[in-house]
Amino acid sequence: MTFLIDGTLRAPTDPREFFNDTWIGFRYVDKLTVKGGGYLDGQGISAWKYNDCSKNPHCKPLPTTLRFDFITNSRIYNIRSLNSKNSHINIFACSNMSISHIRLIAPADSPNTDGIRIGTSDNIHISRAVISTGDDCISMVSGSRNINITEVTCGPGHGISIGSLGRSSKEEHVKGITVRNCTFIGSDNGVRIKTWAPSNYNLASNISFQDIAMKNVDNPIVIDQQYCPFSGCLVGESGVQIEDVTFKNIWGISSTKVAVNLQCSGARPCKNVKLININLAYKKHGGLATASCSHVLGSSYGKQIPGGCL
Repeated sequence: MTFLIDGTLRAPTDPREFFNDTWIGFRYVDKLTVKGGGYLDGQGISAWKYNDCSKNPHCKPLPTTLRFDFITNSRIYNIRSLNSKNSHINIFACSNMSISHIRLIAPADSPNTDGIRIGTSDNIHISRAVISTGDDCISMVSGSRNINITEVTCGPGHGISIGSLGRSSKEEHVKGITVRNCTFIGSDNGVRIKTWAPSNYNLASNISFQDIAMKNVDNPIVIDQQYCPFSGCLVGESGVQIEDVTFKNIWGISSTKVAVNLQCSGARPCKNVKLININLAYKKHGGLATASCSHVLGSSYGKQIPGGCL
């Protein structure tokens, strides 16, 4: 099955005109191709004012532009999405899918406009993408396995993130994540792992961030196991175990003084974390960035700027 997007498709401006949380969706298809050269205009500018998810954990999400559920052996390429009301692309329970040559654009202050959100999916390949949006450029949540991300330019946005994890007791493990040959420009974060605290047990393992360029990025390298974007957060330690994580060949400019910030769980310290050839300068005050680590078991090799973390 081939779905061709040509010209410009504009979503209804009023979220109440949608029957569910998706504008364009595909379910239970094998060997699907979605391609084009046209634009999907979510017209989110008219709807973002109704989004209160930053304050309300029980909010009703606005519609996602493009959603794939239970899709196998498929390809999505040459797609452009503008001003999505919510996530541009959502991938759930999919396997053997490639996504390439896409452009996802929304303002930096647009709420919850993740570029690509992946969950409960295996063997997903993302390459040659430009993502400028108001939330994570790519987020990988519960059940993401064997995800390969290459040649992605991210910014503005919240970076490429694993998580958030641990909010639900029914989450699946996340493992086999590779992010390589990517560039971050003016994003709030670079590469990040985030978990809720307190939280139930889960596992995030076999993760590699390699050959990454940072250009004026607020927080280039982050592990945050006290993640909570709401007020009135609970006190406690994360139950998510993070292990076998490599940050290798990451260089560039940090907009904040703490360029490497690894804050792991006191109950389940991060294991086998490796920092290899890190070269990050602070853009102010002589360019001397710092590193901060807590509850991290690991090692460092090669150049370490900033140093003193592992």
